[in-house]
Amino acid sequence: MRARAVLTVLTLVPVVLGAQQGGRNQDTRPGIAVLPFNNGGSYGQGKEDFDALERGIAGMMISELSQNPAARVVERQEVQRLVDEQNLGAQGRVDPQTASKIGKLVGARYMVMGTFVDFYGDFRVDVRLINTETGEVVKTESERMQRDHMFDIIRNIAARLMKDANLPALQRQGGASEQRMGRQVPTEALTYYSRALLYADHGQKDKAVEMFNRALVIFPGYAEAEEGLQKAKSS
Repeated sequence: MRARAVLTVLTLVPVVLGAQQGGRNQDTRPGIAVLPFNNGGSYGQGKEDFDALERGIAGMMISELSQNPAARVVERQEVQRLVDEQNLGAQGRVDPQTASKIGKLVGARYMVMGTFVDFYGDFRVDVRLINTETGEVVKTESERMQRDHMFDIIRNIAARLMKDANLPALQRQGGASEQRMGRQVPTEALTYYSRALLYADHGQKDKAVEMFNRALVIFPGYAEAEEGLQKAKSS
């Protein structure tokens, strides 16, 4: 009887240890997720370019936010999949309460939702930061510049959102990280990157690869385009 009890204990030990180890390895950093941005009524470009920017601005916002090691940023594709599955892409379908629900599904404490308006080159981005636990809009941010400075708009808002989420400011870590923080992504490269994401989401692999490559021709050090290109090629 005693031998059987000892055997039972020994059998359970690896399970308990594994559960404890899994708990220690679990990422406990506060999660941040970014919804596709809404076109608030833009003029001066084709519809496809504006559709692409809904994904591209979100993708670049995610990339900027993820430079802060204090936060766990949810991958764009995971959020996009939920938006598509629940048919939330139509204008006006996503409000703070809906955003909060999506944030909980992907394990995010904060949700970023925003709108952009391009009026013949006069570019504005408005963003709300939502606490998914309460559904409260923690902070609103807005930035307006000429379209040629689109990346500056995204980077500036990302830095302010980190402060609003009670997280440390975006950090300069030296080396490649510092270069990435100090870069200046041309709007033309960002536009091609956005179109690549649109094609990738629609399963148009060849077009996505072409657009990622065009972005890299304009800006060879475009890390997000390089990452997207590798994913597209391997999919």
